[in-house]
Amino acid sequence: MALNHFRHLSKLVLIVTMVISLFAPISQQKANAEGVLKVTEAIANNTGTATVEGYIVGTVKGGTGSSISYQFEGPFTQDTNLALADSPNETDKTKILAVQLPGGAVREALNLKAHSENLKKKIQITGDLLVYFGVPGHKNAKSFSFVSGIPAEPQAEVVTASIPQGVISKGTTVTLETKTEGAAIYYTLDGTVPTKESKMYSDPITINEDTTIKAIAIKDKMKDSRVSEFVYNVAISGLRIHDIQGESHNSPVDKKYVEGVTGIVTYVADADNFYLQDTQPDENEKTSEGILVYKKGHGVAKGDIVTVAGQVKEWVLEGYSDKMKTDLAVTEINATNTLIKLNSSGNALPEAVTIGEGGRQQPTEIIDNDNFGLFDPQQDGIDFYESLEGMLVKVDNPSVIAPQKNGEIVVVPDIHKNKEINEAGGLNITANDFNPERLFIDMNDYSFVAKTGDYFVGSITGVVSYGYGNFKVLTNRDDLPQFVEGTTERETSDFHEKHKELTIASFNVENFSADENGTSDEKVTRIAGSIVTNLKSPDIVGLVEMQDGNGALNNGNTDAKESADRLIAEIAAQGGPNYVYTDVAPENNKDGGQPGGNIRVGYIYNPERVKLAEGVKGTATQAVTFKNGKLTANPGRIDPTNAAFASSRKPLAAQFEFNGETVVVVANHFNSKGGDQPLFGKNQPPYLKSEEQRHQIAGIVNNFVKEVKADDPNAKVVLLGDFNDFEFSKTFDILKGSELTNMIDEVPFKERFTYSYQGNAQVLDHILVTNNMAKKTKVDIVHINSQFMEEHGRASDHDPVIVQIKLDKVKDVKVK
Repeated sequence: MALNHFRHLSKLVLIVTMVISLFAPISQQKANAEGVLKVTEAIANNTGTATVEGYIVGTVKGGTGSSISYQFEGPFTQDTNLALADSPNETDKTKILAVQLPGGAVREALNLKAHSENLKKKIQITGDLLVYFGVPGHKNAKSFSFVSGIPAEPQAEVVTASIPQGVISKGTTVTLETKTEGAAIYYTLDGTVPTKESKMYSDPITINEDTTIKAIAIKDKMKDSRVSEFVYNVAISGLRIHDIQGESHNSPVDKKYVEGVTGIVTYVADADNFYLQDTQPDENEKTSEGILVYKKGHGVAKGDIVTVAGQVKEWVLEGYSDKMKTDLAVTEINATNTLIKLNSSGNALPEAVTIGEGGRQQPTEIIDNDNFGLFDPQQDGIDFYESLEGMLVKVDNPSVIAPQKNGEIVVVPDIHKNKEINEAGGLNITANDFNPERLFIDMNDYSFVAKTGDYFVGSITGVVSYGYGNFKVLTNRDDLPQFVEGTTERETSDFHEKHKELTIASFNVENFSADENGTSDEKVTRIAGSIVTNLKSPDIVGLVEMQDGNGALNNGNTDAKESADRLIAEIAAQGGPNYVYTDVAPENNKDGGQPGGNIRVGYIYNPERVKLAEGVKGTATQAVTFKNGKLTANPGRIDPTNAAFASSRKPLAAQFEFNGETVVVVANHFNSKGGDQPLFGKNQPPYLKSEEQRHQIAGIVNNFVKEVKADDPNAKVVLLGDFNDFEFSKTFDILKGSELTNMIDEVPFKERFTYSYQGNAQVLDHILVTNNMAKKTKVDIVHINSQFMEEHGRASDHDPVIVQIKLDKVKDVKVK
């Protein structure tokens, strides 16, 4: 249908062209002398249809209106417009008329890109006086003539080649010709511009290596033809896919052209991309037998055996904005300028490589330990997956280790028998192990409901690819095996309210506001229910990511009272305490997070059990200190103008009284890990840029604790919040110093996680206490969010942490 449409259009264009050709000689010899305008007149009265006379002085280079610029000297690159003036040497842009050259005879004859000899020639051109490039212009030209009446010098027709430029086989012969009878063809093969002194063409040219032919046609009493250029890339023959992949992350024939590459289509990614696997594999596990092929509108189907040719490229697929700097490339054959040969269809796919028991066991601890110095798939996870890039693989009886996100689930094979699973069924990270055995299953189904601990009975089969900083197995939702829900359930804290024991929780409530568009009623219900039911109404809750009352509306408002009131009202409606909220509002858009949201840390506390100590609330820029046993502002921000807190939340200190005892609580939300490079990226080890700022913030907060203890050695201080770092990190070495104990270290390893990132269970939310309190403090991480989807009741992306402290049992130290 499209082809027939094209043919009808071609006939129509041909007819129109023939009609124009009948009249073109008349219009080019003489334009209507009556009413011919000068350029200055056409500029002054830029309306209607008119014939304008002037000199061709150049072309429009760019810009619009007063910023328009012109090119007055060659070589010219524009063929769609001219600059016309009353003087052949005019350069004042206020005296120049911008002239559009519509496609067709006018453009072909007048454009300076093809006819530099037209520069400074005088013409008359008829068309519409309209604004063009934001200045007075001339558009829709219907006819033109050279005022001198002298026709343009005839020019020899361009040289054409028997084979279009592109990928060819070694030994291919190319024939050159021109339609100008009696013209001689001269050509070069070294990239230089051919002249009459170049080699004259007489016999077909044999191409044995990458070659660029440049050729011209020359005939007496005619202008030389334009230079024709034909670029040929000689393809390497006889390579198998494993030869192209090689034992490396980059192909040994990168940027080279290959031909005769045959394989079976194992997976069609989209209309332009498919994966091809060799049906004659080698015995080397270090070389992949699969490869990505790019061909726009390829038309192939799974099970087709095809032969392809094209350029081998290391191509970075989907990813974040910095992917070119951080992500690994995927080896592909770009078949853009070649044909795909279909050999047969409906063939059985090759046997998939098993990952896990009974097959190839992926590394379980090391991602890379040699900066890509040695390609070692048995030891390095990043090399293991590279050795399978593009290949059909299967994962038997996979266990889900993180909730579905972005249409992907993260799994480990064989319900992973070789490593310690946490209590939810996930994998915790350690200082030396970020779990390279994780497998991302990209099924592109955002509606699939799965949580940590669920599993499949059977095998997931797909091809290994890469995107967004991770290797992935591409498959389809309909091809997944039987899915079974696991037994992981949302938890409730074991702590109960005790008269003499203070409970303090840390809870990241993920961009909570009074704006119903940003924070749904369902979320409010869930957050409140988490506090009342799962945390059992702690005495103090440090809230992280509280937004101002209108959420992401960026109108300068920073007050979070409406947001807090909304949460407190729902807590009371569910039978919880009538909490009181306190914070210090940040400066507008100075603390990072969602623009206009003004996230901050704050507190809700139960006035029936605790009291905010007397004091005056600080301001956004006022630094709190501790003197004579009291905060100088209550609550108050710690060193808020320090450059270390740029675009990050400022810690908020508040002093509370409980049963005659006082405690200073500091809520924190350290800068995020945004900007850190991926674990499976092109830079090993990955550069973790965000750590530098967290180290600075940790030092500031530790110094504050030191100041408190210097003033009162018996002071009780609690740090809580989302610290965006791990318990084993340098951040916590700095933060703890010799003054603090991280209660997370007391949580059994199998329970030690508050967050899930790319299938890695980890702790970002912590509660620390001064050492004098550690033995009288109990801790619990209440797993209600991080390993679940909203369909399971998830209210936020973080799990809350809670401590219960026997404040009255904390022993004082003797001060000399």
